[in-house]
Amino acid sequence: MEQLHIVGNERPLEGEIIVSGAKNAALPIMCASLLTRDCLHLTNVPMLRDVKTTCRLLQDMGAKVACDDVSCIDIDCSSVNQYRASYDLVKTMRASILVLGPMLAYFGETQVSLPGGCAIGSRPVDQHIKGLQAMGAEIDIQHGYIKARAKKLHGARIVMDMVTVTGTENLMMAATLADGETILENAAMEPEVIDLAECLMAMGAKITGLGTPRLVIQGVERLHGAEHAIIPDRIEAGTFLCALAMRGGKIILRHAAPKTMGAILDKLDEAGVLLEQGDDWILAEMRQRPKAVDIRTLPYPAFPTDMQAQFMAMNSIATGSSKMVETIFENRFMHVPELNRMGANIIAEGNTAVIHGVEQLSGAKVMATDLRASAGLVIAGLVANGITIVDRIYHLDRGYEHIEVKLNAVGAEIQRVRPD
Repeated sequence: MEQLHIVGNERPLEGEIIVSGAKNAALPIMCASLLTRDCLHLTNVPMLRDVKTTCRLLQDMGAKVACDDVSCIDIDCSSVNQYRASYDLVKTMRASILVLGPMLAYFGETQVSLPGGCAIGSRPVDQHIKGLQAMGAEIDIQHGYIKARAKKLHGARIVMDMVTVTGTENLMMAATLADGETILENAAMEPEVIDLAECLMAMGAKITGLGTPRLVIQGVERLHGAEHAIIPDRIEAGTFLCALAMRGGKIILRHAAPKTMGAILDKLDEAGVLLEQGDDWILAEMRQRPKAVDIRTLPYPAFPTDMQAQFMAMNSIATGSSKMVETIFENRFMHVPELNRMGANIIAEGNTAVIHGVEQLSGAKVMATDLRASAGLVIAGLVANGITIVDRIYHLDRGYEHIEVKLNAVGAEIQRVRPD
């Protein structure tokens, strides 16, 4: 099992980083290929563990997937003849649930294993099931599988009890081929949801209300192939900016999407980072120790839960004390004891953590507990005295494309090691 060995120091970060495509946009868009028998050509796809798992999932169903191992993927689902998403693949990646809506809409039946992924708390799929049932699906859960059937889905007005990104995406995809009009109330507004909708519209779908909590989808008879570029990853970009805030220096992020990062950039500005931005770039400079900032995670456009661990790492060395409230997942403070092993002063109780900034962290062997916790530990290691060893980085590889290569290019010292 691979590890990252990180040498901490105080040299400022300097240089340029190219931001990869967004994992959380790429995965649902790849699943959308199941809605057409034509080829879907995707560019700016991050070559991540989860992307490769999705490729295998589609191939197991019979799809033809061509990947150049750089950033382009062609998906042809004309030969799909297997309507079951097996546990062996789904258990490693929660996003596998996103084949449920398109498979049901196109083929009229599917079996999808209940999902896995990071152990950050309960992420129920009841909203997916409730919405599909409102559209006429018959659904049973047996032996760990969601078994769904529908001769033809029909439009419906669906009010979701909670904001759910994957729920919105699943139901939106299903509705594109349903008879009549579907209205999704309390829909997620994340940029990745909008990116999926724009890809579906390029395939011939009719969707209005993008960027609002009310989506209206007019079902069409068929969708066709299309070309689509995945949006930049706002979480990866935010992670690199937190690294700069901690270590100091000046970096420019290329192929970024600052318009999707409002809450993240506002908090970095509050912490003392000097920011300039254009349509697809962010120039950031840090000349001082960061100031502590309070965080409360909420659905977009508020502060994202996927940036909580990275800001906690930054707050651990900030001037002053801060409070972080996690409202999305009930088990997303598992990185707290690992940061405390490095000398941080963090007290967590329930969904709230209080962080008292310290002047110096110390290198230690720590364990990555989930994807974003991994990133928080890596950037903490950049400023820790001595060597930090981050174990179980397979979590990290699910969501960051060559993170050590990108950080090393701007002055970090990180080595990927496979222990004997």
